Amino acid sequence: MTGRPRRLVAALLSAALLSAALVAGCGTGDTDAPAWHGGRIFLATGNTTGVYYQLGGGYADLISRHLPGYEARAEPTGASVENITRVASGDMEIAFSLADTAADAVNGRGVFDKQPQPVRALARVYSNYTHVIVRADGKIGSFADLRGKRVSTGSPRSGTDIIAGRLLTAAGIDPNRGIQRFNLSLPETVKRMRANTLDAMFFSGGLPTPGVKDLLSAAPGKFRLLPLTELIEPLGARYGSVYTTAMLPKEAYGTPAPTPTITVANVILVAADMPDQLAYDLTRVLFTWQGELVQVHPEAANFSRASAALTDPIPLHPGAQRFYRSGG
Repeated sequence: MTGRPRRLVAALLSAALLSAALVAGCGTGDTDAPAWHGGRIFLATGNTTGVYYQLGGGYADLISRHLPGYEARAEPTGASVENITRVASGDMEIAFSLADTAADAVNGRGVFDKQPQPVRALARVYSNYTHVIVRADGKIGSFADLRGKRVSTGSPRSGTDIIAGRLLTAAGIDPNRGIQRFNLSLPETVKRMRANTLDAMFFSGGLPTPGVKDLLSAAPGKFRLLPLTELIEPLGARYGSVYTTAMLPKEAYGTPAPTPTITVANVILVAADMPDQLAYDLTRVLFTWQGELVQVHPEAANFSRASAALTDPIPLHPGAQRFYRSGG
C-alpha cells in the first residue's frame, strides 16, 4: 500500500482517536496540537519469523497502551532498506534497521547513492549476528567454498542482503556472478533449505532468530554455521568500525560449539520531521516499559539508556536526545 492510501485509511480509522487525543493532550504535552498522522503509528519491522517483527509487535503494544491518543501496529516488511524508504516517505512512522544500512541512508551512500534519507534515530538497540548456514553434506568447509553454490542472501533491499553482498565481496566472490544468488525471505529460505534446493543462506538477526532456530532444531546435524571473523579486516578497511566480531553462543541454537561471526548494531528510526515531543515520548515508552519488551524477546534486555544514545553516524532525533540528556 502506498503512503497516500495508507494515510487516507488511517485518517478514516482514527477519528475517535483524534478526538480523544485533543482531550488528553495527545500524550505529547501540547493540549492544542492534534495527534501526529491522526494518531496512527505504523512500525516497519521485517520477516515474520525474525526478531524485528517480534520486538516491533511488542513495542507497538506498549505505545498503544501507554501513549494516550495513539494506536500503533507492527507491519511485516523486507526489512532495513524498505523500512527506511517507507519512513522517509511518510508511509510508516517507526522503522527497525541495521546501523550500516541506516548510516548509508543518512549519508546518501550505497543503495541510497546521492539520495540522503531524512531519518533520525530514537535508539541504538541490540546487535544482529550474521548467520551463514550451510548444508552439512554440501562440501562447504569455508566461506570461500560458497563460490558457485545456490545461496539465499535474504529479502531484496534488506540489511541481510547488503551484508551478504559485502561479505562475499570481501572474500573475493562476485555477489551476482560468483554464486547462484537468490533473494528470498527468511520463511522461504528456510523452506528451500529443508527441500535441498539451496546450499547455503545468510541472515542477520538477533538471538535467537525464530526462523533460524526452527531450521536448526528440526534437523540436528543437517546444517551448520560457518565462522566469519577472518572477513572482519577487509570489511573494516572499507566500511570502518560499523562491523564488529562476537561469538555466536552454542546455547542460541544448540550447536556443538560457539561460532565466531560478525555483528552490527540495530537502530530504531523515525522521520526527521516527527514532532520533538512525540519522539521524546516514544523513547520514554521504550525505556520505561523495557522490562515488558524483554518478555516478548530476550534481545530487548541487550541495550541501555547509555548505549542507546550512541547512534553516530546516524543523528539522534532532537526529541530522543532530550530524553537521554534529561535522564528520562
